[in-house]
Amino acid sequence: MQPISTIPVFHVSDVEASEQFYTRVLGFSQAFRYGTYVGLKMGTCEIHICPPDEDDSRIGGGNVYVICDEVDGYFQKIKTAGAQVIREPGDRVYGMRDFVVEDPDGNRLTFGCDKEG
Repeated sequence: MQPISTIPVFHVSDVEASEQFYTRVLGFSQAFRYGTYVGLKMGTCEIHICPPDEDDSRIGGGNVYVICDEVDGYFQKIKTAGAQVIREPGDRVYGMRDFVVEDPDGNRLTFGCDKEG
């Protein structure tokens, strides 16, 4: 078995509002929708959103780190579009330049690129 990729699944309180946030603010596109389960895609990255199921009622609290080719231009674009900024872009001790935003339910997305690249 050889893993190919991972896809974070974020539990959200309002699928419609979250889908609008991810497409209009962050620039993802809807790849598919099965009822209240939505696949969002940007380039080769995917995030799925859905309401919690009966076995797990948690909403928010998810995290994902998205590797990018650059972050500063994208940061300005989504900040202007209304993204909730948690941490501004900066060079980190672990060799990345990144920033953190939060979706309406408190799921955090970090977008980062290699400082050397």
